Amino acid sequence: MAILATPPTPGARVRVTQQLPHRDQAWTSTVEGVITRYQQEKTGSWFAHARDDQLWLDRLELELDDGEVVILNLDRYTVIAELSAAEN
Repeated sequence: MAILATPPTPGARVRVTQQLPHRDQAWTSTVEGVITRYQQEKTGSWFAHARDDQLWLDRLELELDDGEVVILNLDRYTVIAELSAAEN
């Protein structure tokens, strides 16, 4: 899971970089948008001794510049960088 010191603030513009480890390299994907929602949601997966016996994931919902809505599952390879007005 992503370890966040403070939860992302809705309305903030961010750049999210995620990495997928693959053999001797990492596949990287980056997306920029405005946070519309951040929450933990349970999945259909069963996980012993977890809250409600379900697997819970951190999920971040972004609205991209073209209006597309993207839902990201956050993990330990996710980096969230808040963008300043100068970086937009």
